[in-house]
Amino acid sequence: MSNANTLLTVGEAAYRSGATVAALHHYEELGLLSPQRTSGNQRRYPRHMLRRIALIRMASSVGIPLSDIREAMRELPEDRAPNRAEWEHLTGLWRDAIEERIDTLQQMRSQFIECIGCGCLSMSRCSIVNPNDKLAPPPPKASEAG
Repeated sequence: MSNANTLLTVGEAAYRSGATVAALHHYEELGLLSPQRTSGNQRRYPRHMLRRIALIRMASSVGIPLSDIREAMRELPEDRAPNRAEWEHLTGLWRDAIEERIDTLQQMRSQFIECIGCGCLSMSRCSIVNPNDKLAPPPPKASEAG
């Protein structure tokens, strides 16, 4: 496997990338990966495709939808690994979305800690579970439930 032109089987690509074979098949179905095919129709992955798989896994792990990843990856050449400038451009596309997700999670954490510390355990009055303290409409009577 020392040759940069070596093609990897789907199992080897999965092992080397940390992805599952099923994930690699799914990425291909979504147009994220385009492995080569043998005369027997078996998938073969050029080594540079491991970088694409790493990018997909990284972006997906921080919540970037696979459809957004696919759109962004259309800018990358398929015959080589992304260079530093291309990598930085792609991650820059998602920087704001990641920052927004971090802010939202921090707010949720604060609300959760506040709720734990409150001790009210009131589902009808809790400002976190029931914002603006609105009562739900009464349930229908048995005769109306139909």
